[in-house]
Amino acid sequence: MGWIEVNISQAAQACGLPNKTIRYYEEIGLVVPVRQRGNSYRTYSLEDVAQLRFLQRARAVGFSLDECRELLALYANPQRRCGQVKALVSEKIIQVDQQLIALHAMRDTLVAMANECAGDDTNDCAIINQLAEAQSLPLKRPSAMAFTLVEVAGDPSPNDGFEPG
Repeated sequence: MGWIEVNISQAAQACGLPNKTIRYYEEIGLVVPVRQRGNSYRTYSLEDVAQLRFLQRARAVGFSLDECRELLALYANPQRRCGQVKALVSEKIIQVDQQLIALHAMRDTLVAMANECAGDDTNDCAIINQLAEAQSLPLKRPSAMAFTLVEVAGDPSPNDGFEPG
């Protein structure tokens, strides 16, 4: 790639990421732009912009920042093996399948709650009553769910997918 350099706004426009996300990626070391002498302005090479586009695409299909770091290392390594990359994608597919199972279980619970509710003008609401009773909902939640809407005491679910950007 060439030695053309762009500022953060131009890089953001070229790769489809907000400036704030690009700064965050810099902060955590995913991309390292050159700083101009005499000031703190960032300049991005075409290679930096290509890495940002790569990150944007990887995040769009659900890769975590740690997974993106690993993918970027493979992207930059001409000695990489396709099997390494496919293994990462295969792991991501398993995670997505687990998330889909969890989302379907949540949907089933919500449908059951909605079916129990009269939806009329009374103040006695079956949904509120079910949410207020700790043991009333048959929540079917896989332990490997990658996101948590409600923290459950003693539940080690990872909090992945809620990073900026």
